Amino acid sequence: MPDWLAAPDYATARWVVQHLVALVYVIAFTVALAQFRPLIGERGLTPIPRFLARTTFRRHPSLFHLRYSDTLFRVVAAVGLVLALAALAGATDVLPLGAGIALWAVLWVLYLSIVNVGQVWYGFGWESLLLEAGFLVTFLGRADVAPPAPILWLLVWLLFRVEFGAGLIKLRGDRCWRDLTCLDYHHETQPLPGPTSRFFHHLPRPLHRAEVLANHVTQLVVPFLLFLPQPVASIAALVVVVTQGWLVSSGNFAWLNLLTITLAFAAIDDARLGWLVSLPEPGPLPTWFAVVVIAVTVLMLALSVWPVLNMASGRQLMNAGITPVHLGNSYGAFGSVTRKREEVVLEGTRDPSGDDEAEWREYGFRAKPGDPYRRPPQLAPYHRRLDWLMWFAPLAPRMARGWLPTLLDRLLEADAPTLRLLRHDPFDGERPAWVRARLFRYRFTTRAERRETGAWWHRELLGDYLPARSRPTSRTSAP
Repeated sequence: MPDWLAAPDYATARWVVQHLVALVYVIAFTVALAQFRPLIGERGLTPIPRFLARTTFRRHPSLFHLRYSDTLFRVVAAVGLVLALAALAGATDVLPLGAGIALWAVLWVLYLSIVNVGQVWYGFGWESLLLEAGFLVTFLGRADVAPPAPILWLLVWLLFRVEFGAGLIKLRGDRCWRDLTCLDYHHETQPLPGPTSRFFHHLPRPLHRAEVLANHVTQLVVPFLLFLPQPVASIAALVVVVTQGWLVSSGNFAWLNLLTITLAFAAIDDARLGWLVSLPEPGPLPTWFAVVVIAVTVLMLALSVWPVLNMASGRQLMNAGITPVHLGNSYGAFGSVTRKREEVVLEGTRDPSGDDEAEWREYGFRAKPGDPYRRPPQLAPYHRRLDWLMWFAPLAPRMARGWLPTLLDRLLEADAPTLRLLRHDPFDGERPAWVRARLFRYRFTTRAERRETGAWWHRELLGDYLPARSRPTSRTSAP
């Protein structure tokens, strides 16, 4: 076996990467179990059976092409969760090497099957990132075998695509990234602000300029340093970890930041990381495993051609790929930044008239801004899919038409699974007579407003987003 195939000095890096990827799988399958039924279940807002009827296995490979039911989905997600917990507990270091590879492979197939039928609810870059990272982790081996160097390099290459792709899309996208003003807006207008986002928003403008400049350095310069000899690669990886920690502290981006931190550890050797955990001295790679590693490396290098061409193109695509199995993707985020925050607020009333004089009560969401007096919560790395899509609704009304009217109908029915996605049901499980969607403009309160009112947000009504609608049994013309 060639010496270049083994990287014994990265045993701790492998241990960290495997355990963090397993943790993200745990979160992802937990989210799937908790939220799938009202979103993509048989009576979901965009039902999987309806989606499967208009697609093919070739376009969207998934176990659910064989058969779909909500019960089967629960089984798939539950098995995935159990296997992810086993991997997190170190089962792949106890099992034979081949069995450990099989465990990681099953995890990947199960989550791929969910993502490929998840439709708009799973259309986020971190889904593909988890699948690509999970695929590579499958071939990292167990503790008593030296980490395969090509797989570690592929993980670093994946990190490069995440960071450098994001940096390029910013420079090519919004002018505010070039004049260093994007963070004058972003902390306030990002999809799901966190508890510290208001603090970051009110930082002095020169600090915002410094934040943007540091972001450019981290995403456009530091990724190249990851491929240099130690200790430069480890220092570059640490810069990525610190930067991603900054993003975690200022907003909610599901498990994107955690996965990016995970990939950064693949570039840190035992000289810097060995203190973290005591591991056995790894032995050589078995011949059959070396052959598998080489085959996977050749495959991933071939799939890397398109991401390179995409990043080099003036028409760079963000969070896109050419394979239906989410390998060889191009990544990026926030190529443009919105300057003002608009929110769709859902309301209901028991008044049969349903007019503007009725007492309208607001439904509360778990993550997205609603009640101006509620501090934005910290959710990441957990993912609230409905709340994220509600942020997109004012930005892409055509996209929201596919599910938002159905959401209003589910509220009219007081559908229990749908109500469980919310933080507050103003009718305590009873059916309202009418519901409606209204559009508000939100901004963070100033320091003076916060002291005077105690509110985190100031909002003003812009108008109706969707007109009031009533239950079919008693529907009359909307006011």
